[in-house]
Amino acid sequence: ITHMVSNNVGIELIAATSKHSVSGTTGTTGGIGKLASTWVLPPTVTLQYHFAPEAKVRPYVGAGVNWTLFYKEKASSGLEAAVGPTNVHLSSSFGWAAQAGIDIDLNEKMFLNFDVKYIKMDTNARLNTTAAGVQRVGVDIDPLVFGVGVGFKLSPRITSSSLWGRVRKSPPLFCG
Repeated sequence: ITHMVSNNVGIELIAATSKHSVSGTTGTTGGIGKLASTWVLPPTVTLQYHFAPEAKVRPYVGAGVNWTLFYKEKASSGLEAAVGPTNVHLSSSFGWAAQAGIDIDLNEKMFLNFDVKYIKMDTNARLNTTAAGVQRVGVDIDPLVFGVGVGFKLSPRITSSSLWGRVRKSPPLFCG
């Protein structure tokens, strides 16, 4: 949802959830491959600048912050085969976000929206294992989020996107 505070400036709140894998890249975990899976919820607020607010085609850029909540963390069978039963916990994190997009009018009340966002999500994972004790590793997610949607002008200053679908292009999480 975007709230336009002026003709050129908007504040957008996005929230979505998706599942990710955590993989080892170096050290002891490097040979295991997939270490765990987790769900992420990264609510993100961006401040946008709209270059041509009265035009039929309106490009914009934005920058902001996100807070990421990790939940339903689960050790992989490969990790548990290597070190026994394992409890996985990923800490919540704060990060920055950047976006670029374009709105294209369909009529006076509806528009198409295309955008891309980069969201910085770095956290620490705690692996409480039977054989290796407690291990702490850094985890980087940093997804690119591509969006396509249909928006509705609810009032002169508020717009809402009813998304056809968000395609999340995210590399696997890596521990190093």
